[in-house]
Amino acid sequence: MEQLRKEDIPQEAFDLYDYYCHNKLDRRTFMEKLSVYAVGGITLAALMSAMMPDYINTRTVEPTDERLQSSDYVMYDSPKGGGQMKGLLSKPAGKGKFPGIVVAHENRGLNPYIEDVGRRCAVDGFISIAPDALTPLGGYPGNDDEGRAMQSKLDRNSMLEDFIAAYEYLKNHPDCDGNVGVVGFCFGGWIANMMAVKIPDLGAAVPFYGGQPALEDVPKINAPLLVIYAELDERVNAGWAAYEEALKANNKKYEMINYPGVNHGFHNNTTPRFDEAAAKQAWEKTIAFFRKNLN
Repeated sequence: MEQLRKEDIPQEAFDLYDYYCHNKLDRRTFMEKLSVYAVGGITLAALMSAMMPDYINTRTVEPTDERLQSSDYVMYDSPKGGGQMKGLLSKPAGKGKFPGIVVAHENRGLNPYIEDVGRRCAVDGFISIAPDALTPLGGYPGNDDEGRAMQSKLDRNSMLEDFIAAYEYLKNHPDCDGNVGVVGFCFGGWIANMMAVKIPDLGAAVPFYGGQPALEDVPKINAPLLVIYAELDERVNAGWAAYEEALKANNKKYEMINYPGVNHGFHNNTTPRFDEAAAKQAWEKTIAFFRKNLN
């Protein structure tokens, strides 16, 4: 089957995929609605194939990359969350202690894309941990559909505690210098915002297209924020104006970048929502932001 190009897929199909990814449509309804756009030689099978993630050909950093000291799974304790939790710990090559980054996944568990992001952090000089919030249910099941269904059964505040516990684990790791930030995507973007609320000494937070915290919690934020949005992501962007007003009113340190013409999930290089130019620039700014603030 010939792979569709990104430009062959109408924006309405991307919008449907966003609803599907966020459990607003079941798979059957998603396929029914998507079939409307299977016209002009484009089949529904081709559309479905194009919309689904490709985890085989998109990995950017191999676990054996010479720029890594190691990239292995670890267990850590989350007493206020899910108990014993699994995460991918990736260390840069070289000696000494490194600043740390917690990598918070989307609404489907620790999939190969998020593992790759964890290794990217290590390649850029940070020790990282990418937790799997699905650990209490057996961990990421190997596909995103089942992962989304599993994550929907978990309480998001309990999962937040699992990421906070990962922060504590990383901060106290012998290879970490104690300066730790967080980057998160989608659900993980909300996690990043909330870790800034909950952790007074968090070094920095970079939420990618994440839900905003309650406005009454904004005064609790101490960490500098780099808030990243996608212009076409109307669902998440709707909460920004009030969030920004609260950040300004409380004299919080933040920067917001809204990338034009891109969709929610544009950093994820495994689906056609990926925008190479925006993702490259956003990641460069993310790493520069961490280097500046995790000193």
